[in-house]
Amino acid sequence: MKDSSRSKRASGAVLPVIAGLFLASGLIRFGDGTAQALAQELQEMTAPAGDSGTDGGHDTATDPCPPPADIADLLEALKTRAAELDAREAALNDRAATLDIAGEEIAQQMASLQAAEDSLKSTLALADQAAENDVARLTAVYESMKPEEASALFAQMDPEFAAGFLGRMRPDLAAAVMSGLEPNVAYSISVILAGRNARAPKE
Repeated sequence: MKDSSRSKRASGAVLPVIAGLFLASGLIRFGDGTAQALAQELQEMTAPAGDSGTDGGHDTATDPCPPPADIADLLEALKTRAAELDAREAALNDRAATLDIAGEEIAQQMASLQAAEDSLKSTLALADQAAENDVARLTAVYESMKPEEASALFAQMDPEFAAGFLGRMRPDLAAAVMSGLEPNVAYSISVILAGRNARAPKE
């Protein structure tokens, strides 16, 4: 009878250990960092009776026997695997934090570039408007000149440049200026003006 009771007690001590091992193995697959703590707890539960004296007064008479060597090796492997998973999780967290910082810096740079582009567009728009105003005023000056004086001035201009002003002038004043030019100069300006009108949209 004593041998039978001892066998039952040994079986009752080993079965919880095996069940705990299966549970710890499942938790490791999830990689949530809890397996290491569970493996440590299982190791403490299966520690020799003499080691439990520092655990808050456990009854050494009722502590289970040390686990077999293969179970102890499995516990150690579980602890190692849990530590690796925790290290991998920490590395992933560090990488995510680095990516977040890089993303914020890129967003700030993009915002700065957009602001610079908007400022450049505004500057160019102001410059274009100022140039347009200058051309408009100069065209008004040419229109106010006597045709022969304007013709003498336009004769010295590059045909492209002269065509730009003549295209802005009132048709009657432009015709008066053209009539005072030499035929070859007037023809060159007429060809340029005709080409611009031909490239203009029909609708």
